[in-house]
Amino acid sequence: MRRVGFGARPDEMDSIKRDGTSIEQAVDLVLNYESIPDDVDSKIDQAGYVGHTSSGAFSPSSNINDARQRWLFRMLHTNRPLQEKMTLFWHNHFATGYNKVNNDIGDATRYMAAKASEDPGGVRGQIEMLRANALGNFSDILLNVARDVAMVAWLDGRTNTRTRPQENFSREIMELFSVGVGRYTEEDVYAGARVFTGWNLQRVGASGTPAQHYEFFYNANQHDLTAKVFTFPIYANGSGTIPARPAASGAQDGLDLITALATSPYTANYLSTKLYKFFVSEIGNPPPALLDRCAQAYLNSGTSIKAVVRELLLSNEFWNSQWSRYAWPVEFVVRVMKDFGWQGFSVNSALTPLSNMGQILFEPPDVAGWDLGPSWFSSGAMLSRINFASTLAANQRFNLAAAARGIGGTPDLLLNTALGLSQVPPFTSGIAAELLVYLRANVVWTGSEAQLRTKVPGLVHLIAGSPEYQLQ
Repeated sequence: MRRVGFGARPDEMDSIKRDGTSIEQAVDLVLNYESIPDDVDSKIDQAGYVGHTSSGAFSPSSNINDARQRWLFRMLHTNRPLQEKMTLFWHNHFATGYNKVNNDIGDATRYMAAKASEDPGGVRGQIEMLRANALGNFSDILLNVARDVAMVAWLDGRTNTRTRPQENFSREIMELFSVGVGRYTEEDVYAGARVFTGWNLQRVGASGTPAQHYEFFYNANQHDLTAKVFTFPIYANGSGTIPARPAASGAQDGLDLITALATSPYTANYLSTKLYKFFVSEIGNPPPALLDRCAQAYLNSGTSIKAVVRELLLSNEFWNSQWSRYAWPVEFVVRVMKDFGWQGFSVNSALTPLSNMGQILFEPPDVAGWDLGPSWFSSGAMLSRINFASTLAANQRFNLAAAARGIGGTPDLLLNTALGLSQVPPFTSGIAAELLVYLRANVVWTGSEAQLRTKVPGLVHLIAGSPEYQLQ
């Protein structure tokens, strides 16, 4: 549950630990989430769930901080953890930044986070599109991304015209989204830019009304009509030439290129490697045999991401690679709340700490996304993690003390229970001994209410702030 979600609430663990549940059945439970109602947003503002703080009415389809809070709420409370985890994966893979989109077309929250059911023009934001396609076919995901309003604005597609082809999207769809570095040439980038000429935006809806919005628009008048030649195959017969077409059918150029990229064996390997590092291990490269199985699952299933993830989750490598994945800041924050409580806490209180840890949702640093792995752990970022653990533990001190009352009368029992709840990697005997020294320091241990309210939050702070806790 750490790997496929963000840790596990007790009820989540109960749902997969029923007697007789095999590993394969547990994997299928998290993979086949479509049968589970996606009603988590309806729980916002209900008792028993984490709170939020807004200036005015809570409006996650139009206010970016509210959108960030809703996403954190979903990560914490969703009963479809893998869907939310994959949405985070795609957010980094198709990195799109709020500020540039807002400067370019305005209403960036709308185009990045709006739910169609909440928007007066029926706009579905990028993150909602990625969530809906989280484990879908990559061919569909890539096409949706190419037509996504926020992406078109982010990579300057609005200026891609037949007289001045814009190369940004063409480069990134090859380098970052599909086949990867070294699998294309500069000539391919220029040909790709010409393929996507006319893939622009237009304003629709009555002017000046809330319903007015941008949407994707194929502008036939701005499409390059000539043939485009690539150094890699576009069609099944091995041809790398997209033929000249009349303007009315020129959008097919883009569809052909997207299909060729999505179904490329290089894309199968590129995505399988990224998913391996996301779900299994960031230490070293994936074993060739596992990578081959994942790539074949991808190609044989018509580019199904679910097929690749299932292969990974059922692999021996997945089950034998504990503690070899570095927790992203949002993973750390949500997991701490799942492990130690959120009652009376606001997800708004996590936004500034997350920024200090190096991750602002809806604002990746550039088109390549966040720098992952050990790069998360600068001294300042690690201090922010430790401070967030302290803030949350202090906020939860009464609840933590109440939970500790029935554990037993010794520091050893308290420590063992806390370590079990947090599912932290095994501490060395020396570190465990130091935690016991902390529990016993300056007191004759009696397990009194006053001691529990002081010592238990401090213990949580030390555990969640430890190097070990930063691993998945």
